[in-house]
Amino acid sequence: MNDQQLLRYSRHILLDELGIAGQERLLGAKALIVGAGGLGSPAALYLAAAGVGTLVIADGDTVEASNLQRQILHTETRIGMNKARSAQSALASLHPEIDVIARERRLRGMALEEAVRKADLTLDCSDNFATRHAINRACVRFKKPLVSGATIGFTGQICVFDLRTEASPCYHCLFPEVEEEDAPRCAQSGVFAPLTGIIGAMQAGEALKLLTGMGQPLTGRLLQVDALNARIRALNLPRDPQCATCAEDRA
Repeated sequence: MNDQQLLRYSRHILLDELGIAGQERLLGAKALIVGAGGLGSPAALYLAAAGVGTLVIADGDTVEASNLQRQILHTETRIGMNKARSAQSALASLHPEIDVIARERRLRGMALEEAVRKADLTLDCSDNFATRHAINRACVRFKKPLVSGATIGFTGQICVFDLRTEASPCYHCLFPEVEEEDAPRCAQSGVFAPLTGIIGAMQAGEALKLLTGMGQPLTGRLLQVDALNARIRALNLPRDPQCATCAEDRA
């Protein structure tokens, strides 16, 4: 690292668990963020600020006025702009030295698999089950860590799925895929704005831990946040040995 980087990341470097070696790992890392909305906004901001060298941000939606209550990457001046490109613009102002790649469409099929394969880890900041299961399948196939977050109303949750750990479940172990299923949407149910910041920031924290090897990630544990009543609980998640998604990949 040069002198400017040593100064910029000095508060990280002072942490014994991270130090110069950990910061250098972050500078050389590549993270895929699927979704640049309520969760993807704080996650991307913290990963960029922390110096993760390459961020790939995928989102096919455009910025709307109703997003601005919680999607803090975006501004009124960028209403109508693709969210991934809006995110790229915001992060360039925050940290021009990192590489931010905007994928201005919903990743599907081979494009999703290739993006997951090339990244060190993936953050699922999407808002529907079909996308979450597709991301999970790709992460299982390539044994890449997946940091999954979700929010609705006043309730949020976060979990890490990492098949590099034998005991880890995958997303399908927790939420088996069902035809024609879909998650409740914020447009119908609403969402408490700071909650998306809490969960998205925690996703960034788990990603930084995984990229540097610090601490104990939320692998195989589901953290649930009740923002209305200020309660948090953690649940252990066993893997399903008969899981249709991950069982064969462990053989």
